[in-house]
Amino acid sequence: MAIDSPNWLKSSVIYEVFVRNYGNAGTFNDIYNDIERIKALGTDILWFMPFYPIGKVGRKGTHGSPYSIKDYEEISKEIGNKRDFKRLIDKAHDNGLKIMIDIVFNHTSLDSKLVETHPEWFVKDENGKLTRKVEDWMDVYDLDYENKDLWDYLIKVLDSWVDLGVDAFRCDVAPLVPLEFWKKARERLNQKKEVIWLAETLDPKFIHYLRTRGYNVHSDSEVYQSFDLTYDYDGFYYLKSYFSGERDLNHYFDHVFLQNTIFPKNSIKMRFLENHDNPRIASVLEGKNKIKNWTVFYNLLPGASLIYAGQELMMEKLPNLFEKDPIKWDKGDYEFLSFFKKIVNMTKEIKSTCDQFSIRELSEGIIMIKWSGDKDEYITILNLEDRYGKIPVDFTLYGTDLITNEIVSIQYFFVISKLPIIIKTR
Repeated sequence: MAIDSPNWLKSSVIYEVFVRNYGNAGTFNDIYNDIERIKALGTDILWFMPFYPIGKVGRKGTHGSPYSIKDYEEISKEIGNKRDFKRLIDKAHDNGLKIMIDIVFNHTSLDSKLVETHPEWFVKDENGKLTRKVEDWMDVYDLDYENKDLWDYLIKVLDSWVDLGVDAFRCDVAPLVPLEFWKKARERLNQKKEVIWLAETLDPKFIHYLRTRGYNVHSDSEVYQSFDLTYDYDGFYYLKSYFSGERDLNHYFDHVFLQNTIFPKNSIKMRFLENHDNPRIASVLEGKNKIKNWTVFYNLLPGASLIYAGQELMMEKLPNLFEKDPIKWDKGDYEFLSFFKKIVNMTKEIKSTCDQFSIRELSEGIIMIKWSGDKDEYITILNLEDRYGKIPVDFTLYGTDLITNEIVSIQYFFVISKLPIIIKTR
């Protein structure tokens, strides 16, 4: 957590949209017409994945990867223009939403504007040819930050988007870009207004792979010097291992505790169950009740929460990044949407009024989370493995479940509930 990070981020909700595949039209209007619904989910920040012109050389798929950018200063004509985006920004602001845009400053497309005008700003191999750090990213060339003129140009790009009304930046593979650049950019832009910085930090295996190849890749702890939030990929590493049956949940719980000790005090993680790079959680977990419990779980973890557009309707299909593949909103589960909306707003309120968090496993897959503050205390019991039966407990709990408004009484034994239970104890 940067020294001047705002406190409200600790319980914030970020909603991620990919304009091309948000609606059938694939334009800013699709999101403009949905602003009120997005806000009602409890959203604080509306994050736009890249909407810039995409390179044509080496393009992946028919439409290309949004992270293979031809021009940082323009908007793809298929999506709209700056006038359309400004109109959307103004409506979002009127509804209390901040606007975050994706910044991809590690690389550009093979035929980008900068390749044509400033080839000296790119990494080159031993033969002097433009190249990249990650071999699989065949549709991009990496930028070379040894050239300080590049720094000035990129900061001017950021400045122009702030002038348009942008409030926040999600920085793609941020640890691959020099930390000093991010520090300079933050210092320059935050003199204008409060700008929020989210770093896409990396999976531990990816960091290790790049470092063994001799690249300087920043750790999450380092990145917090200039970013307000980082991805929870260091923790998600353990969750994926749990989902695949390789580890038990306690490995993740232990890591959540570790995050509170190895990262700077008050640092903020962005928690997620899915995003554009990972499968829909509804395709990973079986059964609506299980997904409901996991929805409460990740929203109650310390830090910000991410919603990837369509997750709130329990969508199973992950939109294809390289094709026109719009979300089928009419196929969503609207009973789940009602639950999801209630949970996001409820857990957001809990985290904003409480500052002490603890988690423990009562029995395999049966989890208790406690949030407490000066005035309030909440106990949540979750059934993450869709179990049934009765388990012994070492506590007494009586109160009204905030989700169902039903009375819950627990003493000596707990009859496992299929659905999550949240009780305010004071």
